[in-house]
Amino acid sequence: MDVFAALRAFVRSVDLGSFSKAAAEQELKVSTVSRYVSALEADLGVALFNRSTRRLHLTEGGGDFYRRAVAILAEFEEARLAMHTLNASPRGVLRVNIPSAFGRRHIVPHLKDYRDLYPLVRLDVTLTDTVVNLIETGADVAIRIGALEDSTLVARKLAPQRRIPVASPTYLDRHGTPRAPDELARHACLILAPQQGETWYYRATPEAELESITVNGDVRANESEALLQLARDGLGIALLPTWIMADELGAGLLTPLLSDWHWAIATGAERAIWGIYPPKRIVAPKVRTFLAFFAARFGKPPYWERTAQLENTADDDIIIPDH
Repeated sequence: MDVFAALRAFVRSVDLGSFSKAAAEQELKVSTVSRYVSALEADLGVALFNRSTRRLHLTEGGGDFYRRAVAILAEFEEARLAMHTLNASPRGVLRVNIPSAFGRRHIVPHLKDYRDLYPLVRLDVTLTDTVVNLIETGADVAIRIGALEDSTLVARKLAPQRRIPVASPTYLDRHGTPRAPDELARHACLILAPQQGETWYYRATPEAELESITVNGDVRANESEALLQLARDGLGIALLPTWIMADELGAGLLTPLLSDWHWAIATGAERAIWGIYPPKRIVAPKVRTFLAFFAARFGKPPYWERTAQLENTADDDIIIPDH
């Protein structure tokens, strides 16, 4: 007996109310459908239909088996679809939402290589620092940086989000180089304006006790690119993400400070670079390949830390618990 053919014939007979309608739908003989049902009954050792009526009426056992058969067929069809999807070529429009600065540095420069691999994917890229609702806007995937809010979205970690203090050689020549975190209190620090207070957090290892320091400075800015430029200009020490300043570190325009410590500007959940997408039982190939491509392209540790000669520092995020 072809079990799945028999299950389909049985389920559709119940749904349509007759063997003949189920047979017509599946392009089978009525006798074939009847034989499938009889074979199931013989195998199960129970009657699935009451035979005393002209219409099909399920027995108690038939009703229970029908519900289970529907679930089995649904799972089987989903498994088949998943395999077809797995082997299918990525295609169609991929709508991507990306933070502006990160997108310019680490997404857009690699899109040509992605398209070379998957030429049937058409890209619709939006660079914005506004956190949009993926479902409402119809976006397929987004890159988010930092701690994720609780949501129904699915998240894949693409790279760690690390920060280290940096300053220009000019600033350090004038004011000296801090050798321990507590010495930052005596320096001019560049403050990220949305930051709550003027506290930076650090620990020696991911397992060490969390410590904090209150920093001071006369210059604030509401985004990291501005702080990057201000640090290059020698106005103070900035606590910046490694991905935003790899070129400056590699060129010697900025000097990493206290990079043996693990740093953060806020407490809370794990901060990382995430790829997120709406929850679906089967992930479209265009989404799956996009995230896999960039996870591989970033690498471990991410390439911006290797080019900035930070590869010997730990690349694991620290998760700082809320107070």
